[in-house]
Amino acid sequence: MSESAWSGEQLDLDAYLARIGYAGDRAPTLETLRAVQAAHVTAIGFENIDVLLGRPVALDVPSLQDKLVSGGRGGYCYEHNLLFAAALERLGFAVSGLGARIRMGDDKVRPTTHALLKVRLDGADWITDVGFGGEALLAPLPLRAGYQERQGGWTFGIERDDTADGESTWVVRSLHPEGWFDLYSFGAEPRHAVDFTVLNHYMAGHPRSPFVQRLVVQRPDHGLRRTLIGTELTLTGTDYSRDVREVPAAELPRVLAEVFRVALTDADEKTLAGWYGR
Repeated sequence: MSESAWSGEQLDLDAYLARIGYAGDRAPTLETLRAVQAAHVTAIGFENIDVLLGRPVALDVPSLQDKLVSGGRGGYCYEHNLLFAAALERLGFAVSGLGARIRMGDDKVRPTTHALLKVRLDGADWITDVGFGGEALLAPLPLRAGYQERQGGWTFGIERDDTADGESTWVVRSLHPEGWFDLYSFGAEPRHAVDFTVLNHYMAGHPRSPFVQRLVVQRPDHGLRRTLIGTELTLTGTDYSRDVREVPAAELPRVLAEVFRVALTDADEKTLAGWYGR
């Protein structure tokens, strides 16, 4: 069998769907895409533990399956969306990759470092992204300027922006109490798995990468966003009220397991606790 664009043939689809708790219809429809995306985002945490501990981050499908599916771990955007692309491909969806510039409320031009996906369904394009962490989309968005959608307790939108980045771009936004908050912008150029491998090399090892100096763990849900930055745990409600507390280094493994559903080996628990307890 020849290798497909996203190596979906290498994925154990049954194991993946069991990992995210999805037992619904497998036909490549919008309803299936919505349900599988929501299941993935809420089941598999966003985390950078391997990067923090100086380990290489492998993006081939067997490695992603071993880590995120069988190993009970999470990952960051490339890991999440490459695994998701393989699953969608196996389910029969037409999937392509896109690269985005993080904004997080600022229109400063940053490098393209984020991975997301586009799905073509019944003649229309949809953006799907399971790897953005705390403010990740819980459902796909149509590639339609001015579209807004309530997803759980959160409101997302998509707009055109043809000036800020010096190119024709789309912007994914989240509605905060003070107004619209730009999450990231992206263009139409298709990205391939090999492109994400190059970006991953920078994000996993460059000293200016946001993931090499501190722990970043996130898990969104329909009514609560959970974020652990370093040892600061923040729970954010749909009214944007926040509960913030410090987590002692010795408690990190328990918080990762109970709050973020990230399972560590005994050796990794000791290594991570030691990293923050030093």
